[in-house]
Amino acid sequence: MIKRSILFLVLNFTALFIGSQFTSSGVASFWYQHLNKAPWTPPGWLFGAAWTFIMICFAIYMAFLFKNTSGSKWKIVLFLIQWLLNVSWNPIFFYGQLIFWGLVCIVFLLFTVIFLFIGFYKEMKIRNLLLAPYLIWLVIATSLNTYIFIYN
Repeated sequence: MIKRSILFLVLNFTALFIGSQFTSSGVASFWYQHLNKAPWTPPGWLFGAAWTFIMICFAIYMAFLFKNTSGSKWKIVLFLIQWLLNVSWNPIFFYGQLIFWGLVCIVFLLFTVIFLFIGFYKEMKIRNLLLAPYLIWLVIATSLNTYIFIYN
């Protein structure tokens, strides 16, 4: 369990690191600073704190999920899809300034995490609550991206 948790922590924080390479300059950019952003946009410091907490919970969730190796192929596929979508959003949105495609990416990410929640509910039971922070944050992030898409 500890080895699996460490593995998923490394994978999750690698995703955050890659994404952060596009975020810091993107947030400070003239383009992003002058977008019409949702009134409920959280302060910048909250994003880092939220993602840190989310990725810790998600690593623990994945470690528990892989405790039982049945269906491992689908677990790996869903994790990889989630990882790629998570990493992809920042360069799509901040570097490419492709608001619509960022929205498409984050919606697919949200549905992937929902699929993890529903698809493994019977296996994970109460441990599914470890996905709650990720789901809540993705709903908020999707609403922020949607607002920017509509009003810019």
